[in-house]
Amino acid sequence: MEKIYSRTKAVNQVSGGFCPGCFHGVIVKIIGEVTEEMGLIDKAVCVIGVGCCNNIYGYVKGKVDMVNTPHGRAPAVATGLKRMAPQDTLVYTYQGDGDCAAIGLSEIIYAANRGEKITVIFVNNSTYGMTGGQMAPTTLIGQKSTTTPKGRDADDVGYPMHMCELLNTLRAPVFITRVSCDTAPHILKAKEAIRKGFQNQIDGKGFSFIEIMSSCPTNWGLSPVDSVKFMQENTLKEFPIGTLRDN
Repeated sequence: MEKIYSRTKAVNQVSGGFCPGCFHGVIVKIIGEVTEEMGLIDKAVCVIGVGCCNNIYGYVKGKVDMVNTPHGRAPAVATGLKRMAPQDTLVYTYQGDGDCAAIGLSEIIYAANRGEKITVIFVNNSTYGMTGGQMAPTTLIGQKSTTTPKGRDADDVGYPMHMCELLNTLRAPVFITRVSCDTAPHILKAKEAIRKGFQNQIDGKGFSFIEIMSSCPTNWGLSPVDSVKFMQENTLKEFPIGTLRDN
């Protein structure tokens, strides 16, 4: 398929780079739609984490400015960009649970604690997707992975990490929300959350954190349809959707 690059659109018309049933593609699309609808294509900078989220590169190449970062360092890089760029620059990170909640835990906590005027989009699919399905900080109790073949055991490796709730203990963040992509209405709400996070930054407000629940059919060992069912019956009970803070 011919690649079409145009600054009038925020997402390239290219073949998909994500596994069937993965919601990363949906999330990238709604980020692009919000960027276009808000007229931010020429002002946006996407700071990309490491993992499946890195596949966003092919979709936004030539559309918005981008920076690839070492594993976990997206919030730190975004901080430097936002502080040095023109005031109306929109800086957002696109990160997975391994990138944000594991190796990047220090960066995300301190960026939030400082109230950096950036927007963090955090995709939680409860696994290390790109590197082979190892246990992530957000893997459910009992959920199997390549490093927990018998299921996650809290006595051995602790409990799933709840990033929204953790960041909600800090004073500085202005917007903390958890949304999902398991249904069409939830996807629309996810889009509105992204819009809110971007608008907060445009208005000069502080740190916005948007956690988007996703599936990983490949590493969960389920079909796309069954992975959505698993989300609804298990993942969303552990990670209930809703807004924790909206200042």
